Amino acid sequence: MSDDVHAAVAAALVGSRERYRALLSSIAEVARAIFAAKASSILLLDQEEDELVFEAATGEEAPRLVGMRFPAGTGIAGWVVGTRQPLVVEDVAADPRHAHEVAQATGYAPKGLMAVPLLVDERVLGVLEVLDRQTTFSLAEMELLGLFANQAAIALDLMQRAREAEAILAGGGELAAVARLAAAVDALGEERRPQALELLRAIDAVLRS
Repeated sequence: MSDDVHAAVAAALVGSRERYRALLSSIAEVARAIFAAKASSILLLDQEEDELVFEAATGEEAPRLVGMRFPAGTGIAGWVVGTRQPLVVEDVAADPRHAHEVAQATGYAPKGLMAVPLLVDERVLGVLEVLDRQTTFSLAEMELLGLFANQAAIALDLMQRAREAEAILAGGGELAAVARLAAAVDALGEERRPQALELLRAIDAVLRS
């Protein structure tokens, strides 16, 4: 199977992307609570537009942040995505990587933050940030935040696959037919699903031969 077919089939089987957006929001909220921070955010890298997009956020300015985007190389988040390295900054205003114009646009200027890249199979998908905790950030806590980042990366990867599948379905043709077949299999009852999955495996074997 081609990568496009894999994306369509996977998206049809895992369900709607709304569930993954809810998962991202939960991850951001739990990260904020665990680190006793004022806010947290998850940003997705839009490779086609070369921009970072707020996919989830918590805190006072959260409602207006989701969907906001800015150039991928901008600010501390852009640095984390570009280098694929986690980062702790205690004085954001004094850091040369800080993008003051982005902070003004979001309506929130953090004093300190901790950020980790979202990685799946060596691909960078975005960044998870925790902002303004009550005590100073610790490098030892980066590993814990990394666990949340791993879960967020999985959810983001599935969301990207769902978007790819939507484009395939909108285009019609053979790839759309495969995606519809996968969705029909997923809708079958427990008794009939194993036989249908065996059929899909047989089709996959033919395409690979």
